[in-house]
Amino acid sequence: MSNVLRLAIVDPNDGSRESLKSMLLGMDTVWLEAECSRYEFFTDVVGQTTPDVGVVSLDADNEKAIELITKLSASHPDCALLAASSSTDGHLILKTMRAGAREFITLPITSEDLTSALERVGRQKFGEGDSKTRACEMIAVAGATGGVGSTSIAVNMACVLATEPGTSVALVDLDMALGDADVFLDAIPDYTLADVAQNISRLDIQLLKRSLTKHSSGLYLLPRPVELHDADVINADSLRKVIGLLKASFTHLIIDLSKSYSPVDMAVLQEVDHVVLVTQLDLPCLRNVVRLMMSFEETEGLKEKTKIVVNRAGLDTGGISLKKAKETMGRDIFAQLPNDYRTMVEVRNNGVPLITQAPKAGITHAVRDMVNKIVCDLPEEGGEGEGKDKAGDSKGVWQKFWPVGQKK
Repeated sequence: MSNVLRLAIVDPNDGSRESLKSMLLGMDTVWLEAECSRYEFFTDVVGQTTPDVGVVSLDADNEKAIELITKLSASHPDCALLAASSSTDGHLILKTMRAGAREFITLPITSEDLTSALERVGRQKFGEGDSKTRACEMIAVAGATGGVGSTSIAVNMACVLATEPGTSVALVDLDMALGDADVFLDAIPDYTLADVAQNISRLDIQLLKRSLTKHSSGLYLLPRPVELHDADVINADSLRKVIGLLKASFTHLIIDLSKSYSPVDMAVLQEVDHVVLVTQLDLPCLRNVVRLMMSFEETEGLKEKTKIVVNRAGLDTGGISLKKAKETMGRDIFAQLPNDYRTMVEVRNNGVPLITQAPKAGITHAVRDMVNKIVCDLPEEGGEGEGKDKAGDSKGVWQKFWPVGQKK
């Protein structure tokens, strides 16, 4: 997943500033943090907003703009400077680059050229070994059916991450109708996903964080809308803008999907780095896993980043064996979470996460191990499932799934 660059721009010319602003707002990989119409105020703007990139337009006054670039490169070396001008004069370009600009773009500029320039700046700023990277790792948690515990897993994964040093974590409840992440955290939110989506053009990072509900673990929650009809204001485009701002604000983003796999859910699945697909070892769940994985093949990269997690493992109900489940799905199981009904009922009813209510419980350790395995990008235990997935035939797997005699 690409890093999100936070930008601030200065241009005394209203027309060219609005044109550049409009282009930036249409890009998913950048967030416009601030705009300024006076060269003399821009140093303070950069100091207050600490953007990754400062875009300085030269056309209003070349000398003042170059002086500003010189000053900013000395006072704010972490802010990469990008100069913009309608002039192609070689002397001006050389003088600007010597003042400290990383890139020089010629106006008017196409979105493709602007994207290329920002990508080059991003590679310089977020290159390997840069400890100040703002990369955000995104994890979607989905269920093979309702009631498998995907919300409880999403909430507790998020709380575990939030307690780790150096992390800032947000949890988004995308079950528009019946989401209950706020119940698991005993939270009474002031604002919801609908509020943020409707006001995204007016929000900056500070206002966004004040709009979220902060939990004692350090986790920030963006809950589902209060009224059912409020979900109508949230579509794939508005959600991408919300996610863009969240990516610029947090190191980790956990998204609890609905069970409808709507266009909004599918848009999220395309954006995230990891998909945790929660299932149980019973026939309806495994059937849905096979169906979902077949559908995921239609989206490039989605199947490969999906990790199957068995919840309530060890539940003695005469269900399907772990070995048979692997054969049926044609994939290995990424993690297993033990069945601990009493502990999970307590944490849900008390609105307290596992790490607080039962820090030494086996289920808590299992969740922490799973989070570390995902975030640290450790190799999966046992690779035979991946080999089967690559070699197996989707149609054959589907046909083998149905016979009753083979389900146990």
